[in-house]
Amino acid sequence: MNNLNNTEKKALLGDEAVALGALHAGISAAYGYPGTPSTEIMEFLIAEYEKHGESAGFRASWCTNEKTALEAGLGVSFAGRRCIITMKHVGLNVAADPFVNGALLGIKGGLVIAVADDPGMHSSQNEQDSRFYAAFAMIPCLEPRNQQEAYAFTREAFDVSGRFHVPVLLRLATRLSHARAEVALHGERAQNPLSKSENKREWMLLPAHARKNYAALIEKQAAIAAWAVQRNTLELEGRDASFAVITAGLGGNYYDENREDFVKARGGTAPARLHIGAYPLPVELIQTLCGNAEKALVIEEGQPFIEERLRGLLPQKTAVAGKLAGFDGEKAPVPRYGELDPDTVRRALGLPPRASMLSRVDIPALPGRPPQLCRGCPHADSYETIKKAVAGLESVAVTADIGCYSLGANPPYSVPETIVCMGASVGMAKGASDAGVRHAVGVIGDSTFLHSGIPGLIDAVASNTNMTLVILDNAIVAMTGCQETIVPSENLRPLVLGLGVAPERLLELEAKTPLIEENAAKLRAEIEHHGLSVVIFKRPCLEALRKRAKRSKSTTVR
Repeated sequence: MNNLNNTEKKALLGDEAVALGALHAGISAAYGYPGTPSTEIMEFLIAEYEKHGESAGFRASWCTNEKTALEAGLGVSFAGRRCIITMKHVGLNVAADPFVNGALLGIKGGLVIAVADDPGMHSSQNEQDSRFYAAFAMIPCLEPRNQQEAYAFTREAFDVSGRFHVPVLLRLATRLSHARAEVALHGERAQNPLSKSENKREWMLLPAHARKNYAALIEKQAAIAAWAVQRNTLELEGRDASFAVITAGLGGNYYDENREDFVKARGGTAPARLHIGAYPLPVELIQTLCGNAEKALVIEEGQPFIEERLRGLLPQKTAVAGKLAGFDGEKAPVPRYGELDPDTVRRALGLPPRASMLSRVDIPALPGRPPQLCRGCPHADSYETIKKAVAGLESVAVTADIGCYSLGANPPYSVPETIVCMGASVGMAKGASDAGVRHAVGVIGDSTFLHSGIPGLIDAVASNTNMTLVILDNAIVAMTGCQETIVPSENLRPLVLGLGVAPERLLELEAKTPLIEENAAKLRAEIEHHGLSVVIFKRPCLEALRKRAKRSKSTTVR
């Protein structure tokens, strides 16, 4: 990579800004699991690594799941070097064990965990807010509000991690991750030298050591809190101290877009304001801001993380409004769910709609266009096969999982009855069978099976559960942009057999329209078999084939 001067600028997605910030901070490794809206961070880093090979000076790779990614990151830190881990918000649930325990270790170099939340659930099961995880683990959290801060905060996060010897959470959100803006870049830093930790107590969480490490983490909290106070912006001079506004992350952008109109509506006097971009909560600043405030309005993206805590920090005379409550018994002004935007914040500030909002052209209602499987997708043939196989059977349960094949829950297939989280299809099919369902069928993709389906299948093998697991093998991680699977398709069969599935109960079928009738009969026989069986439907993803052909053509032209 080339050295940069302080004036170089690039137009970057928020995710790309994080990736470049990590590179310029001197990382030695990067790991993650694909998950929208975080995927582009690792795609940028992997592309950079593959472009330069070993001369890149760092390694970047996808991992089996978020837990294994974070554990690899801990290994990099144990060796004294810097590492970034990437995932989406629900992926942090998978990585929670090493995440929380990592706060008790002697982190060296710098370990940054970039987590992209998805307010509005554009491509997720829930709207959870990763700031709660940072508070739970008692580690610092940085929340950038734009692409420039995404770049700068990533670099700073490594410094903070190295200073306090704890992981640092970098909290992103969909609108920031997937929007592009100009970013001013700074010079690159060298990597840390290899320096393996010699203090075993800091890295062995046996109870005797863990108790001391936990006490040390508690002792760090005052210093971490003092750092957070310095990293947040308090605006008091010349402001109306009786009305306080607290913004965080993207909420600060939307407030700023409406601030001029808000000040005019208040007679030209701006309210006192605190913008929070670093956690733990700057209690001292909050109390200074609201010491004379009669009202405090909180504008934050995600869940009411700040608002909930204010009620125990402020004098009773200070009324707090945001996502949980309004002033004087009114309805909460900030929406409790979904993304914030300038218009929702405008309403929260009590401002009338903008002229552009009032002059919109009425458009007739358009037919809905729900997401659907691509034309020719192998999953379509697989679901038609499953539908025929279970037709007429009594006591049937079809549990599915997270991936492109989730779309099989929609018409015209309408096959899955449950979609919960990565790997849940296997355990739920087992549970349904144990509860008395005679024909329990779990449906899972190849990458999701590797991510978190294997332990559930081991449970089913151990008890020879009366169920059929259907693995949809399209040889790619399709939904998040066609990343390569961590284990190639040809290794799925020996892997499943190695878990203890009987060879005669493992069936491989080609997911193909002319074979639907034949495959349905074979699948039905496995479903009716009393005991455990596994059926693998195999056919490559068409979108992945198109992308590979395009890359190949591009390479040939050059």
